[in-house]
Amino acid sequence: MFGAAGHTGRFVVAELMRRGITPIAVARDTAKLAAFADRGIEVRSASIEDPESLDHAFKEAAAVINCAGPFLETADAVISAALRAGIHYLDVTAEQPSVQASYDKFDKAARDAGVLAIPAMGFYGGFADLLVTTAMGDWDFADEISVGIALDSWHPTQGTRITGEKNTARRMVVANGRLTPVAQPAAEMDWDFAEPFARQKVVELPFSEIVVIARHKRSSELRTYLSRTALSDVRDPATPPPAPADDEGRSAQTFLVEAIVRHGEHARRIGAQGRDIYAFSAPLICEAVQRILDGKARDIGAQAPGAVFDARDYLDALADQGHLSFVAEG
Repeated sequence: MFGAAGHTGRFVVAELMRRGITPIAVARDTAKLAAFADRGIEVRSASIEDPESLDHAFKEAAAVINCAGPFLETADAVISAALRAGIHYLDVTAEQPSVQASYDKFDKAARDAGVLAIPAMGFYGGFADLLVTTAMGDWDFADEISVGIALDSWHPTQGTRITGEKNTARRMVVANGRLTPVAQPAAEMDWDFAEPFARQKVVELPFSEIVVIARHKRSSELRTYLSRTALSDVRDPATPPPAPADDEGRSAQTFLVEAIVRHGEHARRIGAQGRDIYAFSAPLICEAVQRILDGKARDIGAQAPGAVFDARDYLDALADQGHLSFVAEG
């Protein structure tokens, strides 16, 4: 677990332990991992500037989960180290350029090593991909795919703020079948979400799910919309970081993500809701690790989750575990 001292990393370590998977907590400064060491969790020091430290940190591991952003700075070094060790790699990036670089640079190397590299296996990225893959079902093409993300609030972590400041690349959507820079100013519209969100003002704001979905699903149009309430929060420098509201450390934030796919005159819709986008990324990515280790992945290489897992079964498992509930399906 690289970046174990961070906000999301702590949730991931706890989820691995809940699943009976033995974590190794890795960070640049092991002093920040003292709480893990006190609980008997092995801790190791490593930094992206020191490849040998990464090699030592990943020795005898089965997979690496990277929660240390910005991923444009960390992913290359951590994936390279994972491949040297011959182990699987996953991360939770929302950064489109990082995902695309991982696909472009490491697919062949991961195949040669016989492992999987799955970037963006978090709330932004993999979650929407699983929803879209489920909704498309037996369709091999969609005229239009729309992803709507409603958050009742968005109190960003320090890592989210740092990444936002450094990630200045133009965001991409799929238009006319090709990845294309999103139009500026961003489009705004109303989205009729399921309850409890109902009708929301949304702004076109694509995250890593665009690149992930386009990796294995063909469509003429692919766009993402975020609720204006959430966007206003995350853009306000005075918005505080997330505060724990239960014994697990989750915030009170709630989310609903809907995917609508259209082909000709037919449309399919699926949505799922849950709590705390950062905390939710932990069971989301740990489910992937567990399935990989259990031999339930269909392929190797740099992949989107919907391409290597049974998307419907994956989401059902998360629902059975109490991490999400389905809405607006049909």
